[in-house]
Amino acid sequence: MTNPTVREIFDSMAYGPAPESNAEVLAWLSKHKAFGHWIDGAFTKPGATFESKNPATDKPLALITQGSAADVDAAVKAARSAQPKWAKLPGHARAKVLYALARLVQKHSRLLAVLETMDNGKPIRESRDIDIPLVARHFYYHAGLAQLIDTELPGQEPLGVCGAVIPWNFPLLMLAWKVAPALAAGNTVVLKPAEYTPLTALLFAELSREAGLPKGVLNIVTGDGDTGAAVVNHAGVNKIAFTGSTAVGRKIREATAGSGKALTLELGGKSPYIVFDDADIDSAIEGLVDAIWFNQGQVCCAGSRLLIQEGIADRFYEKLKRRMDGLRLGDPLDKCIDVGAIVDPVQLATIKGLVETNQDGETYHAACDVPEGCFYPPTLITGLSAASTLMQEEIFGPVLVAMTFRTPSEAVELANNTKYGLAATIWSENINLALDVAPKIKAGVVWVNATNLFDAAAGFGGVRESGFGREGGWEGLIAYLKPTHTTKPLSPVKPFEPPAVIEASSIDRTAKLYIAGKQARPDGGYSQPIWSPKGKLLGHAGLGNRKDIRNAVEAAHAAKAWAKTTAHTRAQILYYIAENLSARAAEFANRLRDLTGKSGEAEVEAAIARLFSYAAWADKFDGAVKSVPLRGVALAMNEPCGVIGALCPDDAPLLGLISIMAPAIAMGNTCILVPSEPFPLAATDFYQVLDTSDLPAGVVNIVTGSHAELAKPLAGHRDIDAVWSFSSTNLSTLIEKESAGNIKRTWVNNGQSRDWITEIDARTFLRAATEVKTIWVPFGE
Repeated sequence: MTNPTVREIFDSMAYGPAPESNAEVLAWLSKHKAFGHWIDGAFTKPGATFESKNPATDKPLALITQGSAADVDAAVKAARSAQPKWAKLPGHARAKVLYALARLVQKHSRLLAVLETMDNGKPIRESRDIDIPLVARHFYYHAGLAQLIDTELPGQEPLGVCGAVIPWNFPLLMLAWKVAPALAAGNTVVLKPAEYTPLTALLFAELSREAGLPKGVLNIVTGDGDTGAAVVNHAGVNKIAFTGSTAVGRKIREATAGSGKALTLELGGKSPYIVFDDADIDSAIEGLVDAIWFNQGQVCCAGSRLLIQEGIADRFYEKLKRRMDGLRLGDPLDKCIDVGAIVDPVQLATIKGLVETNQDGETYHAACDVPEGCFYPPTLITGLSAASTLMQEEIFGPVLVAMTFRTPSEAVELANNTKYGLAATIWSENINLALDVAPKIKAGVVWVNATNLFDAAAGFGGVRESGFGREGGWEGLIAYLKPTHTTKPLSPVKPFEPPAVIEASSIDRTAKLYIAGKQARPDGGYSQPIWSPKGKLLGHAGLGNRKDIRNAVEAAHAAKAWAKTTAHTRAQILYYIAENLSARAAEFANRLRDLTGKSGEAEVEAAIARLFSYAAWADKFDGAVKSVPLRGVALAMNEPCGVIGALCPDDAPLLGLISIMAPAIAMGNTCILVPSEPFPLAATDFYQVLDTSDLPAGVVNIVTGSHAELAKPLAGHRDIDAVWSFSSTNLSTLIEKESAGNIKRTWVNNGQSRDWITEIDARTFLRAATEVKTIWVPFGE
């Protein structure tokens, strides 16, 4: 067969093969053959090895060393040794190294892109045009953050040694997401790349020497899940940054519970792709191709759940199937290929199993050629219900599931009908509709009339079982820092014992719980006496139990309209609470003196000032418009977490409770507060102030009782979104373990003290009370 002429090519407009050369990659691989770990600035001698294969050909690329606990220990020691000197460098010095790393990525961009495609199976167009440029962008951006960190984030210091465990779907980009902010903040890193795709991390490490990165600042230990577990469990690691499945993220949350390690988790998703009937259908279909068949659908934020308005569904499906049939599968190094290889036969078998066992709806496989080997055709499954397994479970492959909706409110309801909350896409020519729906969707990222937009300046991350923490932006950098103040171990605060001879009070006073704006008797029917230091019976406080927590959670959810009130309204109510507390200042000071034996004036005054402070912040803790390379805007919006459960400090009965309550409700959260265990009566007096301050019922709920007994139902409750503990009973391990059930955010004191009068950084509390949602809005014709 003769080659077509130029005229014949233009007549047919057929795609011909456009292979990318892999000669330079093969030459680099041949120099190494077998790779050791990258520890203390050099490759170690290879140990027991396994093969890294090209998923498109099933041919071995290199031998990779299986990391042991001893290897991880050596890497952590190297990182620990290098960290103090790296942290002491001025931000400008670290910025220069990060800038050099960015330039090296650009200089070797084609080598990195081809190696990424060979190791992962993604099309070369994606690794060349998306992954590698984003890697360089992250190092450039974080070079800028390193330059500014000393002046813009005073009073912060690096965490120490950061352990990073990353997945196989974006191997080098995930490295950049973890390494760039960690190094910018002055930390050192031990990184465990995915077992399937370690090669670009090793090449990057080798190149890092040319950037002048000091020995031990970046260490890479290769291996399987056991190696990752060794990184997670190592006592010398101060933070774990993990991207991967929700199941593994849950295990990491449990494994790190009570260790004091900082933790960020970027986990799975089942992201809705919502198309309204006024959308530009052709554009929405092109976006959908990018949303679900980009990287073979092996993307945590893939738009894998199509929600299409009923009136256009048939026409949309018809056009979508025609577009699917035109997608090209094949050699990922061919620049004409749209869909590459699945990363491994194990993943391919998982995808096949989920699709073949599905009994719901109608399955359509694209009528395109599917090569032999680790390939799977673009697939569409329509006619599903919200309860269908494939509408709920992450497939992590090129499979799109779909159902219809009638109204915008139904679209929101269906979009939120998932345990995940990573990303969402909205298509509508009515920008008012799109921006009305975007804040209602429970997701960390929302794209309007676009999809899969990423940038180092715009935070990326999820809520619910998609994890917590953000990658990118100032919000991502803060996760690698901690306040510079020192803490001391917190001693348990005990209640005062009853006297040998009890003098009965003329009036028996029993304080109740405060749930849904009403006083409520504890479900268990138990109460405890509260004694003064001099043996005076001050009253009784109810002993709450898990049913009381359940009732409080229901009340908190019933008050969710609080989040929709204006910040100005929330500020007014906080000022009103302060005003009413001020009118009773002497009474509360006397109560605190009776409870603790210490003067209460300073604590009451500090509590009033704190209410004023968070009232001031209510309409001033602003979001931001991010400077992203896009004709449009990326809005970073501070949203409330939802329902916050908190164990309040024992040693500051009034001030501690208000210091927790005020930022939570200022940001639009509702809360369940467990007040000081030995001195609860200050809190039960305080709900009288709430009753007279126009605070809607259910916004603040108070359950008195044992911190040790109430911590478990608080942390384990799936309808609580975050749990804070400042109790003098060290319950950090219990809370963090129980929180793994729904991957809720936690903030615990790890048994360390805090001066509630002086050591309060308002922004720290406000950040803990909010989630950053990034809404991308391209504009223009």
